[in-house]
Amino acid sequence: MSLLSGVHDTIEQARDSGRATELPWTSFAEFFRSRVYDPHLVTRNFLTYCDDERHLRRTYTYAELGTIVEGLAQLFHTRLGLTRGDRIATLLFNHDVTVLTYFAAWTLGIAVVPINIEEPPEKKRYILEHSEVSVVLCWQDVYDEIKALQTDLPNLREVVALGDSGLLDGKRSAAKTAQRGASKPLRLPPSTSRLDDHALIVYTSGTTGPPKGVILTVANLLIDADAIASWHGFGINDRVMCVLPIHHVNGIVVTLITPLYCKGSLVLNRRFKTGSFWRRLHEEDVTSVSVVPTLLEFLLDTDEDITAYRLDRFGGVICGAGPLLKDTAARFEDRFGFRIRHGYGLSETTCYSSFLPNELTQEQHRHWLTGYEFPSIGLPLRHNMMAILDDRGRSLPEAVRGEICIRGRTVCAGYFKREDANEAAFQWGWFRSGDEGFYVADERGRPFFFISGRLKELIIRGGVNISPLEIDDVLKTHQAVRFAMALPFENRYYGEEIAAYVVPKDPAAPPSEADVLAHCRMRLPFAKQPKVVLMGDDMPYTSTGKPKRLELKARLAATLAQYRDRQFRDHA
Repeated sequence: MSLLSGVHDTIEQARDSGRATELPWTSFAEFFRSRVYDPHLVTRNFLTYCDDERHLRRTYTYAELGTIVEGLAQLFHTRLGLTRGDRIATLLFNHDVTVLTYFAAWTLGIAVVPINIEEPPEKKRYILEHSEVSVVLCWQDVYDEIKALQTDLPNLREVVALGDSGLLDGKRSAAKTAQRGASKPLRLPPSTSRLDDHALIVYTSGTTGPPKGVILTVANLLIDADAIASWHGFGINDRVMCVLPIHHVNGIVVTLITPLYCKGSLVLNRRFKTGSFWRRLHEEDVTSVSVVPTLLEFLLDTDEDITAYRLDRFGGVICGAGPLLKDTAARFEDRFGFRIRHGYGLSETTCYSSFLPNELTQEQHRHWLTGYEFPSIGLPLRHNMMAILDDRGRSLPEAVRGEICIRGRTVCAGYFKREDANEAAFQWGWFRSGDEGFYVADERGRPFFFISGRLKELIIRGGVNISPLEIDDVLKTHQAVRFAMALPFENRYYGEEIAAYVVPKDPAAPPSEADVLAHCRMRLPFAKQPKVVLMGDDMPYTSTGKPKRLELKARLAATLAQYRDRQFRDHA
């Protein structure tokens, strides 16, 4: 058996949950039409787009969505020559045109490669070349930049600019996609599209080496949407708000696909703004919103009085995609009175793989959120399984740390053109997350999972693994600290020692190094205490709210090199 076929078999094992899961559609087009032509939905609102900076609000009913998307799909086929199996890249942002573009592409069986419009030119070039896209749809402001790359990309046939009026030819409108009219099926090109068609190729941030393209199929998107909607009880009267970027799976799956799946509606924001967050929930009658922990911190810092808003239908915030600190969780729930629906997942598992149960009592909820070193990420969703395995693929007992591994129908179809990455990530019939974690069983024997950190980010001091998240949590409780991150640095005595990167709440009156160290000394054993404190003025996050710990470590390596030969002693 060849290596290639062996890796393929392992991926297929990891994508099999062992349980039959049948979707009632054969393609995205069939699923889409089951919604936009449903007589009970055609007049109901599906999409509301809000742009605070332009004082803009646009709405689309299900019927209008169907007409516009199928008209745009026709343009993709007739003007751009796109058919099932093609790949297009999008360099867009949170905009109604972006939503229409995604749906039109998937209706034709076309894979979308979403690229953050703010990525540096070299990363854009790499993704466009590696993904072998045939067409790029980009916002008009970056058209010239992308057009200049076309000469060096032999697979790229055409670069098309998009603006508020739809597809543009240079700066001239070629077709208005935002037309209104009665919803009536259009003559689309013959399609043999299927649920296993590639829907997304999402390139991960690539902290080491080049970014990897995660292949997600139509079935991946619909099955994870089914799991999310089922877990939270979403239905026709739910209204989900999107403040996260929709070039990432969290924004796409939770707040675009799931509302369509559950026959609800969505409110799409151009970007997250603390000043309009609570007001928008009130004005749009939102029932749920997906955020990352960073945004909870911003809302706590703003500390808006929300008593004037009507939020009786708001069920709380879905939160994941980054490390949630216990202190942040407790302060947010105590301050605003809404539950954090904490969960976990990766691009490679479509989006969410687990959540805290919503039926927990308040006491139970707070126990699992703050009663351990880290907030629990909950129980596995249906359609997938989770386990804690050692480095030989053996299951570990309760409370023992190992690697979080996932198996089931939400697991991706592998990495695009990266058999080396596939071989490393898919082993023993599981997808290896690269995250360290453990589980604790409740009184019913259910395994509540915890994530203690990225395996590559663990601090190894004197041969002992230390999670930086535990130290982050302590640093953040200092009243003068706005943001903090624990970082390892090379040390002759212990291999690695610990530094703290701190952004003060008041730059004019930062805490002293001695004060921060004393704060940690009272709450952490000496081995886990930071030995050095570095002050900064920026918060290094990805566009999806994940801290760039490895990047910050590299940036500060030269500064921390002066402490390589120092032996730090416990003087307590």
